[in-house]
Formats: sequence, C-alpha cells, structure tokens
Amino acid sequence: MKRVVVTGMAGITSLGSDWASIEANLRAGKSGIRYMHEWDRFTELNTRLGGPVDDFAVPKHWTRKQLRSMGRVAKLAVRAAEQALDDAGLLGDESITDGRMGVACGSSTGSTEEIKAFGNMLLNSVADGLNANSYVRMMPHTTAANISIFFGLKGRLIPTSSACTSGSQGIGYAYEAIKFGRLPLMLAGGAEELCPTEAMVFDALYATSLKNDTPQRSPRPYDSGRDGLVIGEGAGMLVLEELEHALARGAHIHAEIVGFGSNADGQHATKPELVTMRGAMQLALADANLEPAAIGYVNGHGTATEQGDIAESLATSSLFGAQMPISSQKSFLGHTLGACGALESWFSIEMMNRDSYVPTLNLDDIDPACGELDYLRGEFRSMSNHYVMNNNFAFGGVNTSLIFRRWPRS
Repeated sequence: MKRVVVTGMAGITSLGSDWASIEANLRAGKSGIRYMHEWDRFTELNTRLGGPVDDFAVPKHWTRKQLRSMGRVAKLAVRAAEQALDDAGLLGDESITDGRMGVACGSSTGSTEEIKAFGNMLLNSVADGLNANSYVRMMPHTTAANISIFFGLKGRLIPTSSACTSGSQGIGYAYEAIKFGRLPLMLAGGAEELCPTEAMVFDALYATSLKNDTPQRSPRPYDSGRDGLVIGEGAGMLVLEELEHALARGAHIHAEIVGFGSNADGQHATKPELVTMRGAMQLALADANLEPAAIGYVNGHGTATEQGDIAESLATSSLFGAQMPISSQKSFLGHTLGACGALESWFSIEMMNRDSYVPTLNLDDIDPACGELDYLRGEFRSMSNHYVMNNNFAFGGVNTSLIFRRWPRS
C-alpha cells in the first residue's frame, strides 16, 4: 500500500479565500451569514439567510474559451484547484498533464441557471438561453470535468456528487486511488454555488433557520436554541500525492491521510442513523489501524438541525467518550453542501498544524439531548494532536469519515 500525503490546500468561502483571512475572521467571531435580499421575491421561501461568497471574481488570465463550459459552481471549483496546485508547486508542471494526476470532485448539483433554462424548455416549449455548453454547466459532474479540462488532467476522473459528502468522498476516493497504486497525484474536493432552490429543499423539511432578523446569530450547531441550518457556498480543494513522489520532488507536506471510512444508512433518505454514522468512523479508524483514543479532535458535521446534531453527537460520544473535543465551522459559514467536506478537511489540517482549534459559534446552551462531548465554545482552544478526524453525512444516507495525521516537522 502507498502512503498518501496532502501537498496543496486551498478554498473559497464567505469569510475569505486564504487561511490567514479566514482565521482572522474566525478569531474575531465574524459570521459569513447575511440576509439574502435577493430571495425576497420567493414569497413561499421562509428563510432569508445565506452564506454567499460576495467578492468572488473570475481571474483575468482565464480565457473566454475556458469559461464557456463553466457555471458558477465550476468556476469556484476550478479557482480553488488552481490555488491548491499553486500551493503544491505543481501549477503548470508537466507531471499534472502526462496522466499522473486525476481528479475526484463533486457538488450537490450543477449550475442551476442552466437547470432553469432546461426547465423553461419543458414548461414553455422554447429553448431560450440554451446552447452547446448548457448541459456541461448543468451536469452533476461539471466540477470534476471542468477541472480536468482546464488543467489538462488525464488521470482518473471520479465524480462524487453526493450532496453534503461530495467533498469528503472526493478526498476519500482520491486517497484510495493513490493508496492502491493507481496513480501518484490527485486533485480532490468539492464545491457549491448558492441557490434559493437549495434553501427551499430544507425549507420544505422545516429544517432552515428563520432567524432572518439576526443573521449573525444563526446557525447554532448543538445548541438548544437552534432552529435549523443556513445554506452557504464555496469550494475546497486538496492536492493528494503518493509519499515517495512528494519526497522525490521536495514538496512541502501539510499532513498525511491515514484513514477513510464511508458507508450508507440503507434505511431513510433524510433521517440520519446513529449506528451507521458510528460505523463510518470505525471504518476510518480500522483503515488507519488506530484506536479511538488516538484521535485528538473531531470536526463535526454540525448542521444545526435537531435530528442531525443529536444523531451525530450521540454516535461520536458513544465511540470516543465525553472527553472528545468537537466543533463545527458551519456555525460561521453555513452549510456549504458539496464543499463542506473539503473545506472542513482543510480547516482540520490547518488547526492541527497550528495547535489552535476553532470553536462553534453561537453555541451558548448545549442541547441536553446531544451526546456528551467536549464542545469547543468561546475562544480558540490550544491543543497539540497527532491525529484529527473530519466527519460528514449526507441525504441519501451517505456517511464519511477522514483521519489526518500531523506531519513531523524537521
């Protein structure tokens, strides 16, 4: 088996597009959530809260030809991939175009502007707004395909469009591709563009926050006063590399991926299951050949929905015990769906390497129905850990768990 390391990391969020900016905003307790005036026209949509990336701009060096197949979600993914490749020292390197590098990436859906155009065709029998690239911008694997095309990647292309586990499955399947010797380099992650249809999905389930007058006070993962999730947007991407390949080129190593577990509830499309959530974590531990006591911190999924928070926290507590530190960055960014698994993996590695862990924002009163855990609140927590875990869970009953190992510094 090959060892797999992370040599590049990048992301785009409502709080910034580099770790220094994001960390500064997190330390200041700043939320990326705002009132979405753009949604006021949707009178039957109850929530008005979202976490948009308001300052995203397409780089000037991107050409019109490159852009024509990209909707917003693909643009976010490609830009995060470009930054991650630059961080890894591989941007423009021939090794990424000769078949050695693949991509594993996903989102909940493609760009919804294109879906609207196809819907207009079905409803009104007209093809206004449709062109040769409409489907490419709409298709579920538009992020992975556009990354491959933009950078000329000729290795494996693994679409991971599995809602809230799109990013973490992308990292996990890329890790396995390298681990089993299929190729030495992978770009892995996920992205999501903000759309009112995504908010409506959860609104129809009575699962969105209605604290429209106090955007900075929601979402509230694990808190007894939570009233639902908030949708965000963004993208996260990691460069994964076979260890010997990375060492041979003198790459900077951020962390090692040592464990990945993924399973399915097999029972209900939207109701989370404690037993299989715990099972995914156990699969990751077994893959890493670690006991639960080795994990120093769990980055929780923490959606701020009652069923999700309770099931996840009980599963985590039953495996690790009450002493396990846990927090959720969705409290700052909202639920970025296909991007969250990749962004939270990036954050987990940054926190581990800096011995400084982000608390859960707005967690004032821990829900007594949640599992007994060491919930991080208030200030950043100083801790030194060798292993951290990132967990994500998705509609369809998809569960994922990733374990990262701190890379020794010389």
